[in-house]
Amino acid sequence: MADINKNGSDENDQIKGSNTVKDPNEWTTGDEPMTGAQQSYLKTLSDEAGEEFDETLSKAEASKRIDKLQHKTGRGLK
Repeated sequence: MADINKNGSDENDQIKGSNTVKDPNEWTTGDEPMTGAQQSYLKTLSDEAGEEFDETLSKAEASKRIDKLQHKTGRGLK
């Protein structure tokens, strides 16, 4: 049974309308260098996919590349 919050909607309604997942193209920090966590995970995914690892990607570019490689490898997908 869904949890109902004080204004009468359940938490799934809040998640569906959430803006916590933004398109990397809209990130205000998307042009900054990728984070250490992104770099590590992207290196792992690149190795598993047999693709070249590009250490010069921005945060936004790394996020998109991670998504692509997750689909290719099946890793990290629900």
